[in-house]
Amino acid sequence: MLKRPPHEQGFTLIEVVIGITVIAIVTLVVTAGMGPLFQQTTDPWHQVRATELAQSMLNEINARRFDENSPTGSAGLRCGDTGGPACTTLVSSCATALPNAEEASREDFDDVDDYHCLSLSGDQITNSQNQALIGVYRGYTIQVEVTATGASAQENQLKRIQVAVSAPNQSPIIFNSWRGNW
Repeated sequence: MLKRPPHEQGFTLIEVVIGITVIAIVTLVVTAGMGPLFQQTTDPWHQVRATELAQSMLNEINARRFDENSPTGSAGLRCGDTGGPACTTLVSSCATALPNAEEASREDFDDVDDYHCLSLSGDQITNSQNQALIGVYRGYTIQVEVTATGASAQENQLKRIQVAVSAPNQSPIIFNSWRGNW
């Protein structure tokens, strides 16, 4: 048999161990440096999901009548109109407000004010058919606040609907909509 010269016999054990160690260190440095970038790649995805959820909630709220004392449809005097009933007075802060006692559940909400201080998370987040969206919006929370623009119930002809959606491990994204008394 022919013997190979010593320089062609391959790597020594020390060279293999040093090579593996160098590759491990390089991999660790690259992974540690890119780790935060990997986490940030989900931010746009969560922002789009939060926007979809907020738009859905705003559509649901804006589809309701302006006030409990407003008529359905175009017949009758609206609240705040001369000769009409007064508009409902809203609690100024959700920190001091109790959950909505006017309606028993979200399915019974019939005006914009009913959504004031609504807080949803987990399986409370549902679609229009009342099906839980926990699989799609796991870890998301929704906070709704409705505020009137006028100083008195008679002047409240415009309401600001604020929906704050928090995605998992993210700060809340706030969306606003205005609802007029028409």
